[in-house]
Amino acid sequence: MNEKLKIALIYNEPGPSPKSTQKGGKKESNPDNLTPFEEFELIEKALINEGFNTYLLNINDDIQSIIKDIKKNKPDVFFNFVEIYKEDPRMEMNVVGLLELLKIPYTGAPPLALANCQDKELSKKLLQNAGIKTPDFILFNQQESHYKHDLNYPLIVKPVFEDASVGIDNNSIVRNNKELKSRIEYLFLQFSQPCLVEEYIEGRELNAAILGDKEPQVLPISEIDFSEMPEYLHNIVSFQAKWDPNHESFHKTVPICPAKLPKSLEAKVNKISLKAFKVMGCRDYARVDIRLSKKNELYVLEVNPNPDLSICSGFARSAEAYGLSYSQALKKIFELAWARRPQD
Repeated sequence: MNEKLKIALIYNEPGPSPKSTQKGGKKESNPDNLTPFEEFELIEKALINEGFNTYLLNINDDIQSIIKDIKKNKPDVFFNFVEIYKEDPRMEMNVVGLLELLKIPYTGAPPLALANCQDKELSKKLLQNAGIKTPDFILFNQQESHYKHDLNYPLIVKPVFEDASVGIDNNSIVRNNKELKSRIEYLFLQFSQPCLVEEYIEGRELNAAILGDKEPQVLPISEIDFSEMPEYLHNIVSFQAKWDPNHESFHKTVPICPAKLPKSLEAKVNKISLKAFKVMGCRDYARVDIRLSKKNELYVLEVNPNPDLSICSGFARSAEAYGLSYSQALKKIFELAWARRPQD
């Protein structure tokens, strides 16, 4: 069957990305500091090794390239890796919307799930509405002389529409009104978008990778080990911790999979993660980031649809711990998309 099926591995890289700003880094991908293009080539090779007719399609910020490719190559499935369009991550859902209109199966989250998860404020409201605990928060839409709130310090300040820890660094944690004002004004200047301010939960950071569509399941849980983090750096997965090999936090945030958790707590993490996955409308694969407080309370920080799938990503690590090879995990995601193909 596989030899007859053609997979277009679709992504958007208008130009070579500096290695220091790639998605991936030491923990989420590319231990050899590969470029995005080289990472996609590895994914292509893995799918070819599973017997699929696979090719790369870089849309290069040109939506018409998708239409042209369909007419030329007639792919059976799009393996979707588009995360940004015209330098705007909020346009990701629009590209997927086009795939919906074309009625060609594609992997990963549908447009509404991408939109829900992209907006941190909306995401948190949806989670809270479903009874899922997430840190208390407030949104500031514009600069003010004084940022009034009733939250408990310390707080963490984030740009509301960014992902991959963009806009989050050691100065994101603030402990008083002066620091809060300074950080918010910095983010307004840098990102020109609202700022989400939420209570900072000190504790353990857990990542729950989920695989499936109608019957999703949680793969072995990962933990980010902060035990080696120096006192002058906060225990957070900052932009530098993810992507900057020249920064100390990059080397002091170590993933452990499976995480060492009591069975009862593991079951609770799995239950909350699956509920969050469904509430946000995800499918095929996702990652739920959770904080376990010092009082053993679980707080969902974010739900990440279509997380990094590179060979050394956290998702691949959890899949391997579950017993799936890298190519087997990719094949499974393909099969989930293929099962949604229009039936004659």
